[in-house]
Amino acid sequence: MSAGKGPVLVTGGAGFIGCNIADRLAADGHEVIVYDALTREGVERNLSWLKSRHGAQITHVAADIRDARAVDEAVREAQAVFHMAAQVAVTTSLVDPIEDFEVNILGGLNVLEAVRRRGGTAPVIFASTNKVYGDLADVPLELVGDAYRPVDAALRVRGVSESRPLDFHTPYGCSKGAADQYVLDYARSFDLDTCVMRMSCIYGPRQMGTEDQGWVAHFLIQALEGKPISIYGDGKQVRDILNVGDCVEAYMQAWRKISAVKGRAFNLGGGPSNAVSLVQLIAYIEELTGRQVDLGFSDWRAGDQRYYVSDPSAARRELGLAEALDWRTGVAQLAQWLMAERGGQGVRREPAEALS
Repeated sequence: MSAGKGPVLVTGGAGFIGCNIADRLAADGHEVIVYDALTREGVERNLSWLKSRHGAQITHVAADIRDARAVDEAVREAQAVFHMAAQVAVTTSLVDPIEDFEVNILGGLNVLEAVRRRGGTAPVIFASTNKVYGDLADVPLELVGDAYRPVDAALRVRGVSESRPLDFHTPYGCSKGAADQYVLDYARSFDLDTCVMRMSCIYGPRQMGTEDQGWVAHFLIQALEGKPISIYGDGKQVRDILNVGDCVEAYMQAWRKISAVKGRAFNLGGGPSNAVSLVQLIAYIEELTGRQVDLGFSDWRAGDQRYYVSDPSAARRELGLAEALDWRTGVAQLAQWLMAERGGQGVRREPAEALS
């Protein structure tokens, strides 16, 4: 991972996780190619932020991941590729499955083929999703207070491991799952150095959350602006949430240890200690802001999981990761960042535990 052996390519590098990866790489001394078509609202701000912090270390390529020639050109001198570019929303995939397919599957193949054609020397670390496991409808759940939890005690303690069978639901699940499998197979079939991160819910600074994607930041933004929050389902569905700083460290370690983790997929999330239901998070946001949030409820969305919590033990063991930041501390920090972005309005205080 030494600097000076060519730039590092981050596809989708102006997006939330991508820009945090690019920032870490540049801070570590690397030249970074941010490959991003800037189609997602607000990502221009992330690119400007990167350039203001790192200047000439950041090179922006304004191109679509479906453009094979542009991808080839960007990959040509790269010493590593972090493939973050994607169509990211289940809802969008249901509206336009063809575009979802082209961006997530064809775009992923463009990256893999570009690396293969140049000799396969650049590791490819791919951003996958917990949606590859489907809706987990076969897992018996019980409602405890305001959160679902598995009836099986071992699953409650550990979370969902990589041994869980894949079960693609929705066009988004199919496209990300297919790309996930292509990335792993290119390690088998073509000896590429690849690794897959099946991410749970990542949150933190630079997240421009919307109703369709980035729900932790979206809930905070709505609360800070005094706007209602729409909940799909009963709000008692549970996710493990992971701070973006911990997420970025996992990606860096995957690159450092690529010879040991080549061809592996890891579940990447906060784990059982950072599991929270939607309504529990909203209650905490109300505590942070000192305001009651106006909630509206609608039907469950296609493919939604009532419970998904990662078993992060393999990633922590194989990648040498520390325990994840406590979700309350991280959410309070994100609230403070969002408040600063909005001129200091909205957050009443930061809880004592978040300051320790």
